[in-house]
Order: sequence, then C-alpha cells, then structure tokens
Amino acid sequence: MSFLPPQFSVFCSPDCDRTTFLQRWLTQNGLQFRTIPLNGRTHIMLQFPPSAYNPMFRTKTLLVHYDRADNTPGANDNSAAVYMVMEWAKRLMLRPGVHNMRIIFTDGEESCMPLSKGAEESQGALGLAMFFKKLGILHDDVYVMDSMGRGDVLVVSTAGKNSPGNLDFQKQFKAVFERACDLCRQTSPESWLTLPVPYSDNAGFLACGFPAVAITMLPRDEADVYIRQLQRDPSFEAEVMNRTVGSKLQDRASQLMLNERIPRTWRIEHTPLDNEMNLTPESFELTAKLLDNLADLVVMA
Repeated sequence: MSFLPPQFSVFCSPDCDRTTFLQRWLTQNGLQFRTIPLNGRTHIMLQFPPSAYNPMFRTKTLLVHYDRADNTPGANDNSAAVYMVMEWAKRLMLRPGVHNMRIIFTDGEESCMPLSKGAEESQGALGLAMFFKKLGILHDDVYVMDSMGRGDVLVVSTAGKNSPGNLDFQKQFKAVFERACDLCRQTSPESWLTLPVPYSDNAGFLACGFPAVAITMLPRDEADVYIRQLQRDPSFEAEVMNRTVGSKLQDRASQLMLNERIPRTWRIEHTPLDNEMNLTPESFELTAKLLDNLADLVVMA
C-alpha cells in the first residue's frame, strides 16, 4: 500500500523483534534514545538536545505503545501510531526552536489494564508512571496515542473524567483534556469527537494520579453507530470502560454481545484482521498534522 512508510510490513511481520527493530531504526535515522527497563518491559525514550526545551513551558509527554497482542500483525494497534511518531521525531530533530516534547515508546500495554494502584505492575505504563514519581516528574501534560491508523475522525477519550482524585487532580485533568480537544479541533475542525474509549496506557498513569488523556481515531460511520448505541443504552459506557475488548475474563456470550455493539475498528484489534489492508491513508495525514500541532502547543509551566 503506497501510503505506508518503508519497512512497515517488516515491523508488522510475525517474527519481528520489535524492540530491536525500533532501536535499530532510531539509530539509523540519527535519533538518540535511552532504554528504560522496568518490570520485564523495555520502554524507549527519545532524547532531544537541550535547546528543544524551555523550563518556562510545560513538558508534553507522549506515550505510544509498540508492543502488540500475540498472534496479530498489530497494524493499527499500535504499529501505525508508532511509525507516525517515529517519522515525526525525525522532523522534530530538524525543527528550530523549542518543542518541549518527551516521547516514550512503551512496552507492555497489551497486558492487564490496571484501574487502581494495587493493579499488576506488568502493565507497562503503570510501572513507568511509578518511575516518573520516583524521579519527581509530576507536572507533565501526558498524552497517549493508540490505534491511529484507521478512520477519519479524531477521538479524545473521556476515560479519566470520572477517576477518583482530589480537586487538584480534577483541575489538572480538565486542563489536559481541554488541550487535547483543542488540538483535535485545530487539526480537524469538522471531524473530531469525545467518546468513551477502552483504556490504553492512560490507565496506568491515571492509576498513579497522573491526568493522562488518550487520543485515537475511528471511521465516521463507525463513530456514528457507536454514538447512537451510547445514547440508546445509558449503561453501555460503563460496560465499555470496565471491560477490556477481547478480555478472557468474560464468558463467550457476553463478549460477543459487547463486540457486536462496538466499532469494527476495535473488534478486529487483537485478531489477524488487524493488518495493513484495514489501514487508511487519511488517518496518516490527520495524525501527522495532529503531531505537528502538538509540537507547536505552548503551555506555561
């Protein structure tokens, strides 16, 4: 498919060692990084020159997971977003001035989705959030990008709006959430939404008290059907947010019932159908623009 970047098929191939591939690609393209091994996971953080940062402005941390579910190409979940961020990082290296971006390719998102501080630390972002706390990194704006390769509607996840926390957390979350909405509005004024979205790396950071906001993408027809389902059934939002799509904790009948009511984009994730044929060129164009707008975003510290 002509719109896909070079070696994307290799990254999605079943025998690809994605940690090695990613580190090799970054090195070959002149991008410096450090690995952060935590709880059996290997996170990869890009390192930009000091001139790219100004302490007067808030640091923007972008999390994008590079692991995938077993026995799936993981083209949309989450190879497309990873590759788009990789290409964007090359542009950032040539970009003059300050961008205040902290980019981390995370590992372990496809394990359990923690919703509390007592959750299993094997979920990659939870361990990473704990690591941030130990280092005193407490005031970043945290954005998560997941499943960005299919569709034409940007979606800001509402996950976190009802998370437990003090007034300070609620205030911070509202601010980051509104900035995410502004970014999507700026990028695609007529084609963006706020919707409940199954947890991604935002789960681990929310569990540790970080106001993290996730952004994803859906085809317009799927988003419209999903909105109507949410309007018809007031309990459906909780059903989506409290159960991981494809979870083995559900019985088969319940899982099928839930799956039939959610967007097809989410139904094919964690299956062999999450392949290159289901990606769309407009998604890559929108995401590239969104990332450039994120780099331009300036927020006083």
